Amino acid sequence: MAMNLRTLEAAGLTGRSGSAFGTARKVDAARQNGAELIVNACDGEIGALKDAYVIRHHLAWVRHGAALTGLRNVTYAAHTGTETEERLRAAGVPVLPVPARYVASEASALVSLHHGSLARPMTKRRRLIEGGRTPDGKRTRPVLVLNAETVLRIAQIEVFGPAWFRSFGIPAEPGPRLVTISGAIQAPGVYETETGPPLSRIVSLAGGPLPGVLALNIGGLSGTWINASRIGSLHYSAASLATVGTAPGPGVIHLIDSSGCPVAAVKDMLDYAARESAGQCGPCMFGLAAAAGDFAELASGAGRPGAATALRQRLGLLTGRGACHFPDRIAAFTRSALEVFTDHLSAHAAGYCPVYESRGRK
Repeated sequence: MAMNLRTLEAAGLTGRSGSAFGTARKVDAARQNGAELIVNACDGEIGALKDAYVIRHHLAWVRHGAALTGLRNVTYAAHTGTETEERLRAAGVPVLPVPARYVASEASALVSLHHGSLARPMTKRRRLIEGGRTPDGKRTRPVLVLNAETVLRIAQIEVFGPAWFRSFGIPAEPGPRLVTISGAIQAPGVYETETGPPLSRIVSLAGGPLPGVLALNIGGLSGTWINASRIGSLHYSAASLATVGTAPGPGVIHLIDSSGCPVAAVKDMLDYAARESAGQCGPCMFGLAAAAGDFAELASGAGRPGAATALRQRLGLLTGRGACHFPDRIAAFTRSALEVFTDHLSAHAAGYCPVYESRGRK
């Protein structure tokens, strides 16, 4: 039996994939358009593990939540070759196998793949719940894509009620949510939490940071870097994290310490981002590769005078011009790295790495 949307609206559930749109409105529009449902369990963001956790521990709840949407033809999307795909197939549910690529699990890319086209974001589209066209011109049926954790929360709201759901979090961002904490932390893993507490309390769920933490990344490639000194002054909420250019988003927190060079870590992530382009637009195909190359030049210490300024100018050309939001997010991610790791980049330009110097290595 389909869930009464007034119940879902009263709970105030928003998407747990990073979009933060009201779920009740999305489901209502999907019902009106006779949409199908794709439950996205891909964990597409770097460092994300929460959807695998949901499928591993709460699959029965997710299936119940999917039924409560009242939408037809429910399909579960999972990256190929993962434990999540294996568990879903073992449960006998329809599975959409998704290539293990970054943009492949973007909502419109899943819809494109679902219709027999490539797993690439769809451009110049109407809302997915109204139908559209794949990158190669195939017409698509109306489809709603919901994150696996979002669907879990739908089931919990139906069973425990909106008041229970709102007993977690803050009024503007109610409900429990999952976060993956990794890197320089005592006990990496997936943790149940909520919005509102100090960021330091969220980090303490995983036992607290290891000694020598330099910075943390919130949101993966879709987020930004934050200096470790800011941990004590921020809260885990959209309003607080917006002051440093990010949001709770897909629930990813990664800490980095002095056991490795942070500039090298950022370089590797940007190299990865450039390789993950869907190849559909210039800002992504060429702009990301050029930005990654510029940063690699700075990391090597071979940057020309004004190289950092030139990179910032290039990042400005990426924003708002891509077929999807991938270039925008990488631009924000890179700007934050340039700011947070300014001292490290200056040291590299002078011919040494502070991390390796502290260990007596040139």
